[in-house]
Amino acid sequence: MHQKKRFCLPFLTQLTVRSMLTAVRSAVVVGLTLLAVTSPIAQQKTVFTEQVYARINSVYGSEAKEDVANWRQLVAELQSEDLDEKLYQINRFFNRFDFVDDLVHWQQKDYWATPIEFISTGAGDCEDYTIAKYFSLLELGIPEQQLRLMYVTALELRQPHMVLAYYETPTSIPLVLDNINRRILPANKRRDLSPIYSFNGNGLWAAKAMGTGRKLRGSGPMKMWDDMVERLDRVMYGDKEE
Repeated sequence: MHQKKRFCLPFLTQLTVRSMLTAVRSAVVVGLTLLAVTSPIAQQKTVFTEQVYARINSVYGSEAKEDVANWRQLVAELQSEDLDEKLYQINRFFNRFDFVDDLVHWQQKDYWATPIEFISTGAGDCEDYTIAKYFSLLELGIPEQQLRLMYVTALELRQPHMVLAYYETPTSIPLVLDNINRRILPANKRRDLSPIYSFNGNGLWAAKAMGTGRKLRGSGPMKMWDDMVERLDRVMYGDKEE
């Protein structure tokens, strides 16, 4: 295992606001279809089939297959737990993976891994931690309007970073799930983070303060999310030409 480096290098230099909005809409479709938000336990048995595990084994090996199975088991076990336990266990599960920069890990300047890629390789950067936590909590029944993927500046490191924010209500101070600081803290206790904007399935916001802001609009495709959806489709359903 690599030594953990709990920070995130600069990213998203090419993305437009509309690109992010397109990304979010794609993400919700993926979350609903592949991670079975509405009926997770029932769908888990049909979506994560032996064929899916065979493809994971073929690409990443038997250890990765076991790691993904452990993730599925955790999601199943947490279904009846209270909110705090869900947040704690999902944050803990993913924060144990190594931080590795995209250039080193994927030989690309910026790469958004699927949860399966992140788990199977045991490493990723801040976007990968956040995306995996987001999808997992959606599957555990937390409404999407209570979750936002938030871009911030890590002030001590002086660089962009991504975290997951959970809102009890639309106007409440969110809890921050992060790979830099493993403790789940209210945003007003994270003075080391300065918000830039946040997004989820309901839109994209520019942050005026941590957890608040105005909705943004724009135009343009979002290739990285499209690529992630396609990669996830291939693992879950096989090549279309098959």
